[in-house]
Amino acid sequence: MTENSPDKKPEILDAEIVEDTPTPPVEVPEPDYSESGVPSFDHVRDRIEQRYTTSIGSTELAGLGGKEDVASLDKKIADRDKAAKDKLAEIRRAMREQ
Repeated sequence: MTENSPDKKPEILDAEIVEDTPTPPVEVPEPDYSESGVPSFDHVRDRIEQRYTTSIGSTELAGLGGKEDVASLDKKIADRDKAAKDKLAEIRRAMREQ
C-alpha cells in the first residue's frame, strides 16, 4: 500500500502544547560605556567637541561674534570678484597681443 491510498487512515499524533517561557533580555552596554555604566574618555571627548562646534556654529549663524561679520565677508567677496575680473581682462589682453 502507498501513503496516499484511500484504504490507509492517517496516524493521529498525541502532542502537548508547551508555552514558551520568556527569557530575560540580555542587557548589552553601549559601546561607549563600561559594564558599570561609566562613559569612556573618547565618548566624553566626542560629546564635548560636538557641543563646542554646535555652539560655535550657532553663534556664527546668529552673527553674534566671531572674527568676521557679514559686512567684512561681503567686502572680501567683492574684492575677490574684482580681482577675478581684472585677471580675466589681463588674460584677454594677452591673447589679443599674440
